[in-house]
Amino acid sequence: MKFSEMEIDSRIKKALHEMDISIPTEIQEKALPAVLEGKDVVAKSMTGSGKTLVFSVPIIQKIEKGAGIQALILCPTRELALQTADFVKKFSSHTHISICEVYGGVSLEEQVRKLTKTDVVVGTPGRILDHMRRRTIDFRNLKILVLDEADRMLDMGFIDDIRMIIRNIPSNRQTMLFSATIPEKIFYLVRHYMKNPVKISAQDIVAKHKLAQYYYNVKQEEKLALLVHLIKKEKPKLALVFCSTRHMSDLAGDVLAANGIDAKTLHGGLTQNRRTNLLEGFHRGRPHVLVATDVAARGLDIKDVSHVFNFDVPSNPDDYRHRIGRTARIGREGKAITLLCQKDHLSFRKVVSYNDIECLKENQYTKSISMPQRRFHERPMRKRRMPMRFSRY
Repeated sequence: MKFSEMEIDSRIKKALHEMDISIPTEIQEKALPAVLEGKDVVAKSMTGSGKTLVFSVPIIQKIEKGAGIQALILCPTRELALQTADFVKKFSSHTHISICEVYGGVSLEEQVRKLTKTDVVVGTPGRILDHMRRRTIDFRNLKILVLDEADRMLDMGFIDDIRMIIRNIPSNRQTMLFSATIPEKIFYLVRHYMKNPVKISAQDIVAKHKLAQYYYNVKQEEKLALLVHLIKKEKPKLALVFCSTRHMSDLAGDVLAANGIDAKTLHGGLTQNRRTNLLEGFHRGRPHVLVATDVAARGLDIKDVSHVFNFDVPSNPDDYRHRIGRTARIGREGKAITLLCQKDHLSFRKVVSYNDIECLKENQYTKSISMPQRRFHERPMRKRRMPMRFSRY
């Protein structure tokens, strides 16, 4: 089925045509009929499957311009809120509805001014609740509530904020919940705050034949050298490098840049303007390598990511799935590479078992690549003040 055959507003079809979107993804084909009927929906689908379009369609079709805030979209991070708002703006270009982003780290006063004349709010739970307490946001006319990346919001400790928000908005509304996983806390929200929701499940993992997964066994002190080598060898179109901490992501980003790789670092310690500019640049291919923490990169829909590098193994197996879900999206092929040292083995066994990985392959790095081990050991990382440079292999 094509979008042209669905009962969708002609203005939305026009926007779809201009965005060169004609055939719905699995989650769109399964969920759109239910959401257009006004039903509550719980949808399990991986990031990048097209769920933003699913909740954008009823919002654009059902709200009336200038009648107050009629739709609220809750997102776990500022970056995802900005990305979602940008999509809804493009998608609603022929309706002229007003969309306002609400998140922390920026002026409250500017947001208050915009909130008085907006139709749709896209925001993070903490800042939304802040406005509610200050009585600077009015949800009396709310018709639609969307909980996007719900599992991540709960992981980040937003459950109490979400409950408080829901208790103080109209109960006569349509609620849509989208999540890559459905933990018990989400069932709590479903049972208490949704009305006979339609449960929908679409592909929640990357297709195995599209994603090649590899791991390298390496000493801890050789990880950075290996990362530099692999990126130069693989020549990714766009690559994400995941680190477990801000400190490690800063160090890895500095080392990559010092070795001639176009790399930048993204994490929560950066200013909002810096984070926004980095993501906008990465979408355009500069930098072509983004070193990030899980919190900063979760939920981002970035096209054309060809490689994901796990510099650190995540302690939560779900995070591995979310990481590798950055590549091999919407029919494209991709590669996920994990660097393992001795301390990573226990976490990696959990990752492999939990995610039912069959196609993971070991690459014998130490047998196939000549490492400058002596030089590296003579200048250990903790004693270096400047980023290390590695010789060409």
